[in-house]
Amino acid sequence: MLLSIRRNFTLSRVSLILFLTVIGIFMFLPIIFLFNNAFKPLNELFLFPPRIFVKNPTLFNFEQLFLHTSAGVVPFTRYLFNSAVIALTTTFAVIIVSTMAGYVLSKHRFHFKAFIMGAILIALMFTPETVAIPRYLIVSGLGLKNTYLAHILPFLASPVAVFLMKQFIDQIPNSLLEAAKLDGATDMYIFMRIIIPLTSPAVATAAIITFQTVYMDVEGSTLYMTKETMKTLAYYVEAMTLNIPGVAQLSIGSSIGLLMFLPNLIIFLLFQRKMIQTMLHSGVK
Repeated sequence: MLLSIRRNFTLSRVSLILFLTVIGIFMFLPIIFLFNNAFKPLNELFLFPPRIFVKNPTLFNFEQLFLHTSAGVVPFTRYLFNSAVIALTTTFAVIIVSTMAGYVLSKHRFHFKAFIMGAILIALMFTPETVAIPRYLIVSGLGLKNTYLAHILPFLASPVAVFLMKQFIDQIPNSLLEAAKLDGATDMYIFMRIIIPLTSPAVATAAIITFQTVYMDVEGSTLYMTKETMKTLAYYVEAMTLNIPGVAQLSIGSSIGLLMFLPNLIIFLLFQRKMIQTMLHSGVK
C-alpha cells in the first residue's frame, strides 16, 4: 500500500513538473523569438509564416541602426545615455523616498496619517494619462523643461512603491524598533541599519517596477523636452517606428527591440527572487 501511495505521488509530481515545464517553455518563446529576430537577415525577417529560430545570423540590423543614427543630429549613444542616467537616478530616488514614507506611515503616529494613507490608495486608481496636464504645469512652472529633473521629478511620488514599502514594513515587529530606541538609536540609524536591510525584498520589487516604468516612458521626452539631446531611447524608438519606411523600419526595429528589452531582463533576473519574497510576505497579491 505504501509503495502504491509513493508511486502515485511520484507520478503526480512528475506529471506536474512536466506540465509546468511545457508551460514555461511556451511562455519563454516570445523572448527566444525576440533574440533570434534581432539577428535575422532581411530575407528571413519577411518570411511567412515567420520562423522562431534564425538560420543565418547576422549583425546587419545593428549596423543599420548605428548608420541611421550616425546620419542624424543626435547619435544613438546619446539616447541610450539619457535613458540609463534617468532610469538609474529615478530608481534610486524613488527607493529612498518611498522607503522613508513607508517607514513613517507604518511605524510613526502623527496627525492626518489616515487621510494621507487614503490619498495614497486613491492615487493608485489614477492612470498616468489623467495627471499628464498637472504634471506638465508643475514642471513648466518650476522651469525644469529640457533638464534631467523634468524626467525624474514626476516619478518621485510613486503611490505603488510607497504602498508596497508600507505593507512590507508593517511585518517588522515594533518590539525590535523599541529595543533599538532603548539602546539610544536615532530614527536615521534605525532606518539605515534596520529598516533598509529587512526590507530588501520590497526594495528590489520597487526597483524593478520603477526601472521598467521609467525606461519605457515617452511622456517626459514628448511633453517636457524640445531639445533632441535631452530625449530618451524609448522616445527615439517610438519616433523611429513612425518616420522610417517599411523595410528599414523592420530591420532597425528588430535590433532596437532587443536593446530595449535587455536592461529590463537583466534587472528582473537580478532581483526576481527578492520580488517573489515580497509577494509572499507583504500581503500584496
